[in-house]
Amino acid sequence: MNKLFLTTLLCLAALLTQAQTGQPFPEVSGTTLTGKSMTVPKDTQGKYTLLGLAYSKKSQDDLETWFQPVYSTFLDKNRSMWEVSSYNVNIYFIPMISGIKEAASGKIEKRLKKELDPALQPHVLFYTGSIKEYKDALNLGKKDEPYFFVLDADGKVVYATQGAYSDKKMEEVESYLEEE
Repeated sequence: MNKLFLTTLLCLAALLTQAQTGQPFPEVSGTTLTGKSMTVPKDTQGKYTLLGLAYSKKSQDDLETWFQPVYSTFLDKNRSMWEVSSYNVNIYFIPMISGIKEAASGKIEKRLKKELDPALQPHVLFYTGSIKEYKDALNLGKKDEPYFFVLDADGKVVYATQGAYSDKKMEEVESYLEEE
């Protein structure tokens, strides 16, 4: 009985994560840590985009587990000629801050500016405002997990996953970006 319940639960979770595949990603506007205002996916159309969203302290911590691997895989310009990335992809990590926590957004931003490698700072986009529409449109269920989306050049979701970084998840992300 427990095995059947667990299997059903895992299948349901997989279906919910994939429910938004093929749908346009809802517009998110914010400001990067370097002060650039932008709207995703409007400002990222024309090439594939990897987005990571977090809307709680715990999910922010798990979102940060992706920073170094994503940087090393897609953004590091100082790799040897044998390791040079062939990916042409937009990357944005989006802390989503709403409600009473909006008052603390300046502190969160300041902490990240201080702790984060300057090369990653243009890839952190702060959003403040309501999260409900994103939760509904993207099936963001567990607030303590970050959510990752690969968008095609037109801003449609082609892949979604959630949780802390793992090599398996990165391989799945890369497989969608290699098809680009």
